[in-house]
Amino acid sequence: MGNRITDILGIEKPVIQGPMAWLTNGQFAGAVSAAGGLGVLGISAGQKEAATTVEDTIENMRREIRIARQITDKPLGINVAPGHPQTDIFTQPMLDLMVEEGGQVAVMVGTFSAEWTARFHDKGIKVVFRADTPTVENTEEAIQGGVDIIVATGFDEGGSVPETIIGTFSIVPMIVDAAKGRVPVMAAGGITDARTALAAFALGAEGLYVGTAFLMAEESILAPNIKEKVLSANASDLLFYRAVPFYYRSLKGELPEKLLQLSNEGASLEEIHKAQSGFNGMRNGMLFGDLSKGFASFGLGISMIDKIEPVAVIMDKLMSGIEEFV
Repeated sequence: MGNRITDILGIEKPVIQGPMAWLTNGQFAGAVSAAGGLGVLGISAGQKEAATTVEDTIENMRREIRIARQITDKPLGINVAPGHPQTDIFTQPMLDLMVEEGGQVAVMVGTFSAEWTARFHDKGIKVVFRADTPTVENTEEAIQGGVDIIVATGFDEGGSVPETIIGTFSIVPMIVDAAKGRVPVMAAGGITDARTALAAFALGAEGLYVGTAFLMAEESILAPNIKEKVLSANASDLLFYRAVPFYYRSLKGELPEKLLQLSNEGASLEEIHKAQSGFNGMRNGMLFGDLSKGFASFGLGISMIDKIEPVAVIMDKLMSGIEEFV
């Protein structure tokens, strides 16, 4: 059995693993797809240093796709952040790669592009859109532009937090109502167990877009010392500060505490972003496990995580909450 999400994506369970930049690789995404969901390779998947050329970016992604393909032939997603088609040098090569290597779903994060959506559709690739800050307006824009699935991200999420302070409990029905049944909506933010999965579906979501819960999987490349810190933490232990583009949360540590101080003292978003080593701060803190040089961002759902388990077990826990819906 399934629903509109599983039918559109060709998967068994309506669950997408969030791309999470540095924190994915072929083994991890392959495990999620093998467990029946949609594993997604983030833009920096499998890397420890940022690629400096388009060619290196594409070949790095090709390597990780092939690693995932050794695990499963089930659908796989690739993270894209398209810019203007006339100036974007990355998205067309990534689209070409997906055609060559068999990436069936483009997970478009940031700003919606109708033109890129059409180009993906021309090659038989589905498009899932997750706005940085979901609104009624960008939901309508995406639907009019032909998107297949929309993600409603609440303020409960980890990573880069939305600009508007609207929790998952409120944003999901708002975006579901805006979609008016024309496309299915997935819920993101704080969903880590059967109860939160059930709540998302009760609010009208037809799928789950999950980051933090899968980061705590055995197959995840999250630094072991950070995994151990999460097990002893809950939502009230996370520090909250401003930085480009809007807000972040982090486990406590030397650098995160300095970033919080800068935020409280009124430093600009750009100044704090620079102080956290930009987006490399996530790599330093979560991939390398060094909270003196980086941060470790998680969603508020960490309160419900108390063990490190295989991806398949985490998937089963999520699905146990929504059996009546799918």
